[in-house]
Amino acid sequence: MLEGKAVIGETDMLQSMQEDALQLAAKALDFFDVTEATDIARVIKQEFDAMYGGGWQCIVGTDFGSFVTHCYGSFIHFSIGSLSILLFRGAAAPEIDNFSTLESKSRMKENRSRVFVHC
Repeated sequence: MLEGKAVIGETDMLQSMQEDALQLAAKALDFFDVTEATDIARVIKQEFDAMYGGGWQCIVGTDFGSFVTHCYGSFIHFSIGSLSILLFRGAAAPEIDNFSTLESKSRMKENRSRVFVHC
């Protein structure tokens, strides 16, 4: 495992889900080398699918950007050493009316790194 403690950058998950994410990342890093980012992501995603139902997405790496739509309460971005992990349950944007569109655009300006919907 990478030396050092996990540092949570941003999340809207319940504390118990956050702990599961950190524990799974540590488990994956015990088994895989840091350079095997795809394998690390696969383990975390598959375990979260099994624990919390399908639809989870996981991105692992040292340098990436993202703009994602996720279900409310299912987003975490954290780092362990130089490795960053983004885990979220994906969601399709719902049909929205004009007012919701304006409200959504306003929210996107405030938080350009992610978009969430209630699932």
